[in-house]
Amino acid sequence: MTAKKQTISYLQKRFQEIGFKPYAKHGQNFLIDLNILDLAARVAQIEPNDVVLEVGTGTGSLTVRIAERASHVVTVEIDPHLAQMAVEQFDEDAPITLLQYDVLRNKNRLRDEVLETVREKMAAVPDASFKLVANLPYSVATPIISNLLASDLPPDSMTVTIQKELADRLIASPRTKDYGSLSVWVQAQAHALVARELAPTVFWPRPKVTSAIVQIVLDRQKRAEIGDLRTFQTYVRGVFLLRRKFLRSALLGAFKSLDKPSLDPILARQHLGPEARAEELTVEQHLALAKALAPWLREPADA
Repeated sequence: MTAKKQTISYLQKRFQEIGFKPYAKHGQNFLIDLNILDLAARVAQIEPNDVVLEVGTGTGSLTVRIAERASHVVTVEIDPHLAQMAVEQFDEDAPITLLQYDVLRNKNRLRDEVLETVREKMAAVPDASFKLVANLPYSVATPIISNLLASDLPPDSMTVTIQKELADRLIASPRTKDYGSLSVWVQAQAHALVARELAPTVFWPRPKVTSAIVQIVLDRQKRAEIGDLRTFQTYVRGVFLLRRKFLRSALLGAFKSLDKPSLDPILARQHLGPEARAEELTVEQHLALAKALAPWLREPADA
């Protein structure tokens, strides 16, 4: 099971044969430097007991590399033409299950069948570990990462190729332009690092942005300390809805069940003054404030 050389001319020829044209809405940019795929597989540190989820099978070049190392690969591809092209690369007995549909039921929820399939494959592997390894389509990268961390089956690690702009948000520090709800949500329960930046030239069609290989490693102790994940996610989404406003106004605007007499003592106990803003608080401060506000939290008004 070996991946064919994935040059521009090869892709153009094969796509013409199968009647496929890259679709910008689906973020279909294909790596033409296969050394990058080898790098992603190495960064992921795939072990024989790993069940790996890949979102965006594409031509199957990364899938093949993962399958050589993992117990099983569950790979999801929305486009039927690409799904068929990928299958042609797989040996009949390869430990690969290809699911051909949209991985997302909606922006806030993964399709149930995806994690059900992962669970099924993990049940057959002693001491199974779950990882995400993917060249994520740009259009779904944020909901994939967010929803997996919100699920009851979060990956032990996620090694993903994404827009550098998104990578910057994942690792951002307070008081920077990239720090926001995604930064807090991810850093509250995992450790994220940029393994490699990727120029647009390593993809075809060439995107207009720089990309990056990012690894997110779950910290189960940090995750356990959050308590109610759903409440914390509700808080994080709400507090950054009006990020340019002062924290007090932002919270009152996002959560209609919250009023000034209830909120002001809480902010005082958290030592958060009238000029505090959500983008200035550390992850730890957000965790503490979310727990204090838990009795009042509802879905953000504009969510």
